[in-house]
Amino acid sequence: MSLFFSSDSEAAKGIAGSSFEIIPEFISNHVRPRQLEVYLPPGYNEGDSFDVVYMHDGQNVFNAETSFAGVAWEVDKALNTLTVEQKVRPTIVVAIWNTPLRMREYMPNEPCEEVSKRARQHDWRGKALSDNYLRFIVKELKPFIDRTFKTNPLPASTFMMGSSMGGLISAYAMVKYPHIFGGAACISTHWPALEGVFLPYFKDHIPDPACHKFYFDYGTATLDAVYEPWQNQVDAMMKAKGYVEGSNWITRKFVGASHSEKAWSERVAIPLEFLLGFASR
Repeated sequence: MSLFFSSDSEAAKGIAGSSFEIIPEFISNHVRPRQLEVYLPPGYNEGDSFDVVYMHDGQNVFNAETSFAGVAWEVDKALNTLTVEQKVRPTIVVAIWNTPLRMREYMPNEPCEEVSKRARQHDWRGKALSDNYLRFIVKELKPFIDRTFKTNPLPASTFMMGSSMGGLISAYAMVKYPHIFGGAACISTHWPALEGVFLPYFKDHIPDPACHKFYFDYGTATLDAVYEPWQNQVDAMMKAKGYVEGSNWITRKFVGASHSEKAWSERVAIPLEFLLGFASR
């Protein structure tokens, strides 16, 4: 069952407004059922095919009433404005709600043995589940979205986006499925998870810079205050792989920004424009 409603905004005046389709319980063979919220951009009915961004922590993406701490990213408002101003290609957003298993679903499985060892040491009470989570997205969710909506299914039009552990799983998706995802926005990425165990694996599996894009950022307050040394390591890896900052890779530092939905909502337009801007094609 799905629920459909429109969301006209001031930004969308003059063209058809955006709309949403809500799927209260998407059933998977790989992970627990969860809710999906699908944003359809202004002009969707007149278009032929659209890029797609898959976003984690879906409760926080659009709606303050369901969001952690009562603050949402308001990605729909940001995209409505960017679309009407012709700064980005009209794009579908699939917000994937998390579950009580969030940490285990977003923690990269690789390198498997070391992740398992550190998970036990940190009393995670279970193994990482991210490989199953990504199988759900790649083998079940994406095919459903491509069948149901007017998408461009190619990697160059398929993106991932998330914050904190959601940033980490977005980076993992890029290295595990570079033939599926063409770009990722990894916001306030929690690189220190399990003492940074994922970084060496990421270094060895960064995808081809000729056909992939990465956006990274971090603040300097609350939990984000510890991220800069970790992000500096990742930036060195990107350079060594042949990525060119400002072209197919961006890292931004936001002085004073905290680890919060409020901070992420204030800058969400930046990664959206980087991934979806007309110049990025």
